[in-house]
Amino acid sequence: MRPVSKKKAYAAAGVDIALGNQVKQGLQEKVQRTYGPEVLGRIGGFGGLFRAEFGQMKEPVLVSSIDGVGTKLKIAVALNSHESVAQDLVNHCINDIAVTGARPLFFLDYIGAERLDPEVFDQLISGFTKSCKAGNCALIGGETAQLPDLYHHREYDLAGCIVGVVDRPKILDGSRIVPSDLLLGLPSNGLHTNGYSLARKVLLQQMRLDLGAKAEGLTRPVGEELLRVHKNYQPLLAAVPVGRVKAAAHITGGGLIDNIPRILPPTCDALVDTASWKVPPIFRLIQRGGNISMEEMFEVFNMGIGMVLVVARHHAEEVAAKTGSKVIGQITPGSGRVLLT
Repeated sequence: MRPVSKKKAYAAAGVDIALGNQVKQGLQEKVQRTYGPEVLGRIGGFGGLFRAEFGQMKEPVLVSSIDGVGTKLKIAVALNSHESVAQDLVNHCINDIAVTGARPLFFLDYIGAERLDPEVFDQLISGFTKSCKAGNCALIGGETAQLPDLYHHREYDLAGCIVGVVDRPKILDGSRIVPSDLLLGLPSNGLHTNGYSLARKVLLQQMRLDLGAKAEGLTRPVGEELLRVHKNYQPLLAAVPVGRVKAAAHITGGGLIDNIPRILPPTCDALVDTASWKVPPIFRLIQRGGNISMEEMFEVFNMGIGMVLVVARHHAEEVAAKTGSKVIGQITPGSGRVLLT
């Protein structure tokens, strides 16, 4: 008589190793499309291997960053649509190092979940590989964790780490900024990955909007609007001739008010003309629905500007044409603040 198979203790505790191995089948083939000749070895090792080749750089400097997607994941889970938030994570990380003048080299991801769902995992990997390939960035490793006592049913979290490189003489650090320089704004693709705790509270709790329905002023359902993919601005920056851009600020959490000061000299202010671009309807909807002050909106959301460049006045027209940006303000004498007009 054959013994009755018994469920393994670890699986009974909520961590299914066999399931983890199952969802990772075919992973090597999926991520390999992001590889160049610099990547050595295979995915799944204890560490990713990357052979650094810096070409004609005089003094290569490695630039790194790590980030997450925040509560935008709640929207992805509610709509069972996960590829875009993985793209968000890669693009956000690329932008964070692109503002120094760096180009990305490789990316690593972390997925923590209540339970690894094969369909969700596949969508996430598809999103990571799509944005890594588009950004010329190798996906060389990652980590998955089943944490049933930490996450609610179907929930998960994402984090990503990126490493890039920039030649030290070409680092964008804001040191050349002077009064009379202009601010160029690159348009965002909606909320990107910031302000979702407030947006969800206003739109879904206070206004009781349906994610699958359209709302006043929007051209697509609320859920689709909230899942718009965070733009990758690095290719646009890379197309600008060296020396034209003095500094760049990625407009993430903290909005224009808190992010632009990160690149300002202590003797300069940034004067932002808020009437110089059309704020997308999603932000107007949130502001009205939550009765939020304009100042707080600019402190929480990007308000339609995903990146700000600082350029000399005589280079503004050229850089604007290369990047699809427009003048949204100027640098004035001051103390490192952002002033909204």
